[in-house]
Amino acid sequence: MDTGTEELAHIEMLATMIARLLDGAPVKEQEKAAQDPLLAAILGGMNPQHAIVSGLGAMPVNSVGVPWQGGYIVASCNLLADFRANLNAESQGRLQAVRLYEMTDDRGVKDMLAYLIARDRMHQNQWLAAIKELEAQEGKTVPSTFPKELEKEEFSYVFMNLSRGDESSQGRWAQGRSMDGQGTFQ
Repeated sequence: MDTGTEELAHIEMLATMIARLLDGAPVKEQEKAAQDPLLAAILGGMNPQHAIVSGLGAMPVNSVGVPWQGGYIVASCNLLADFRANLNAESQGRLQAVRLYEMTDDRGVKDMLAYLIARDRMHQNQWLAAIKELEAQEGKTVPSTFPKELEKEEFSYVFMNLSRGDESSQGRWAQGRSMDGQGTFQ
């Protein structure tokens, strides 16, 4: 709940930042930004919903205007699977924040993004720690409670090379002891 509550605050921080940056932005600056073809498309009304629905106010939507909704929440009733999904979400969030940081020269925006990037690092480490703790109790596969003897075990540790050549079979993911410690990759 702590991390989830913090993430909702991050959404509000970003939406407020964008609204403040757009509020009263000088036409000269908008014209300068419009020299970038991507920004020109956005400023030129590529997403009319932004004007129609919110009057150009901040909206909790993705980069193509799709509204945020509860379906984005992963809840499989398996903590290990859910924690891995959370780790992935934090990784994606940090990646996007870093890309935004690199795109701006605004000191205030960089300062806020640097904070969010730091928090994403903390959250990634939290999920990694929780995953490690669960893996120590349950095993590495999800679900770990499925009886191994009911699997087609002859395929459980076989790497299937579907690429040209054999380069893809040279990695750790295809050789040596399996990561769950219960088999050997073939």
